[in-house]
Amino acid sequence: MQKVTQAQLVSRARQLLDDGTVSRVLGWRRGDFSYDVTPAVFSDTGALERDFVFDVFCCANLSKYLIREANNDSKGKTLIFLKPCDSYAFNALLTEHRFDREKVYAIGISCGGMMDVHTTNALSPDGITGAECEGDTLVLHTLYDGDRSYPLPDVLPERCRTCGHGHAADCDEWMACEKTEPDEHPARYSAVDTLETMTEEERFAFWQEAFSRCIRCNACRDVCPVCTCEKCVFDNPKSGLENKAAADLFEEQMFHIIRAYHVTGRCVDCGECSRVCPQRIPLHLLNRKMILDINRSWGAYTAGAEVGQRFPLVDYRTDDPEASVRADGRDDK
Repeated sequence: MQKVTQAQLVSRARQLLDDGTVSRVLGWRRGDFSYDVTPAVFSDTGALERDFVFDVFCCANLSKYLIREANNDSKGKTLIFLKPCDSYAFNALLTEHRFDREKVYAIGISCGGMMDVHTTNALSPDGITGAECEGDTLVLHTLYDGDRSYPLPDVLPERCRTCGHGHAADCDEWMACEKTEPDEHPARYSAVDTLETMTEEERFAFWQEAFSRCIRCNACRDVCPVCTCEKCVFDNPKSGLENKAAADLFEEQMFHIIRAYHVTGRCVDCGECSRVCPQRIPLHLLNRKMILDINRSWGAYTAGAEVGQRFPLVDYRTDDPEASVRADGRDDK
């Protein structure tokens, strides 16, 4: 399904390093296992050719790393490869002035969907020793049961199966893709629709069970591309909430609900929060519910679709659906 290859990315990155266009490359490298890929920074061609990887397991969104890499004092630009969903985070961060665009060289790349560690491990209980993608087939090498093959489109994570992202970022160049408009997938809100058919008591029980599993590792906050406060309230020792495990029902709910409100209207629906959660809490569903409610009230809106756009909750309009903020005071609901 992927149209751009690792060799193509390495070759282009090496050219840009060699001619001095960039001084570092934001990419991915292999972890302990072939399906365990992590973001990495490469500053020389030797490391790039040895360790850089691009395959179906490069799901991590690289955009947030620009806050550090593109704002440091060293000379030269940072090269970043942007998958379609990553590009919305790129735009959102630019809109909030979180990095210097002049210090970035962005290349848009194609993506046929990415596997994450949770989804991969769920396919085989027999211990996975390796994995690779052969065309549209995912091949898992297992410890006790040999190789297992799966049609890739059938086993992609939900966030990739329902992805409708076009390549929205204003990249410096594109490889095996082009800039397109977002095209919402018809099943994007299917899980949210299911939750909305529940009674209030059932929904409360669903989220309470999910939040009760939280171990306050802060992975969701740390990976979120639009959760970028210099000092988080949950890191403030005077708040009484500093990195502590939940002690009661209220604390179990508060962290995630406050974080969801914090990113409402800014969430680009990349799904990174759910991907990195070690407890498999479906946090992206909470964010998608907020996205759906915004669309219902203010019309279709896609966070990060373009640089500089104002999200609905901070954009004054005379036809705002809330009468209290309308110029004419009318409430058409």
